[in-house]
Amino acid sequence: MGYKETLLQPIKIGGRECRNRFFAQPMECVDSDAEGNPTDLTYERYENLYKGGFGLVDLEAITVTNESRARKTQLEIMPRNEKALEKFIRRMKEINPDTMIVFQLTHSGEISEPEFSRRVCVKPVHGLEGDILTEEEVDHIMDQFALAAKICQNVGADGVDMKLCHGYLGSQIIRPYNDRDWKYGGSWERRSAFAYDLMERIQKAVNYDRNFLIGSKMSMWEGFPGGFGSAGPDSPLMDMTEPIDLIQGLEKMGASYFVESLGNVHCSMSFMEAATNDPYFSYLHIYFADLMKKALKPETVVIGSHFSSFRGGKNKLLSIEPEKSSLFAMGARCIEDGMMDMVGLGRQSFADPLTPLKLMEGRENEIKYCTQCMNCEELMIRQQPVGCVAFNKPYTQRFVEIRKKMGKLTELHT
Repeated sequence: MGYKETLLQPIKIGGRECRNRFFAQPMECVDSDAEGNPTDLTYERYENLYKGGFGLVDLEAITVTNESRARKTQLEIMPRNEKALEKFIRRMKEINPDTMIVFQLTHSGEISEPEFSRRVCVKPVHGLEGDILTEEEVDHIMDQFALAAKICQNVGADGVDMKLCHGYLGSQIIRPYNDRDWKYGGSWERRSAFAYDLMERIQKAVNYDRNFLIGSKMSMWEGFPGGFGSAGPDSPLMDMTEPIDLIQGLEKMGASYFVESLGNVHCSMSFMEAATNDPYFSYLHIYFADLMKKALKPETVVIGSHFSSFRGGKNKLLSIEPEKSSLFAMGARCIEDGMMDMVGLGRQSFADPLTPLKLMEGRENEIKYCTQCMNCEELMIRQQPVGCVAFNKPYTQRFVEIRKKMGKLTELHT
């Protein structure tokens, strides 16, 4: 079987059939209106993904609260947003009824921006700090997640992604660093209880609908001492005991898919982003996706990440033939060899949202591949609407203007 046939094969996720193996990663784009609703820029981005034929789209880090958030104009999901989100989903389904969409529900916690929101934490981290959350506040936040899941169901989305990655609140609670003596801190039993309680509340909110997909994007290893996947509260050693236990526990509760990821937006972004100078981290992601796949049931879908580095074979990866190291060839091999079930595209979905469609139509030579310049990331950190600076002129101009105004960003992290 060639890579085209492999990548365009349908796959069952829970009780639903996904049309192909392409997954559009949740990419924060800072382009909502003042109420957190989609704007014309938001519509344009997702309409392109739907036209591009992705099997599954993950709606970017949509916050369950306005009180604590990382981006000033971040998509929000509260009762006030329900009508706007219903209109948004209706429009997407008009464009392509076969593409499925899940909403990545999030709370920013310690990476909330104090200039316009409240920064909170479960245990202060050097360089971030924040107000320490009480048990009652976390209980309220979980209710907000559950309400958001119900809104997702009401507006016609196909499921939710409980965000347990990249240093957002979910990953802050489950990491070993959270050794504070409280309901969701200290022992692994108490820290993992947060994820299980959250899963249970979401299931109850959507009336245990088996066709409503529930999964999680997870940083299996946050990449700093005490982060998730560490051997202890301040240990620099990697230990997969807790991450594997968590995905198996969530699977038993009904999770039908997981999105593999690594890193943290504040201190270890190089592990999560397909940047120019770090293409070999892509192989690390393949390893962790395979680790997840081996730990889970065959029917539980594992989605791999970090594929933008492979490009069309013309990349910075040495010691392997270009025809074997392209995005399509490597993605298909990972699926065929049972390392993962789907291929997640993030930066590449910015560079060319029509990537799956062009493969379907035999127009591979027309695909624009991510240059890994990371200028889109700089726009996000600057609190600007995000898009491909290399191939989308309005974003190129926005990037030029922000550089003139603010100078070059010295450190790539939030």
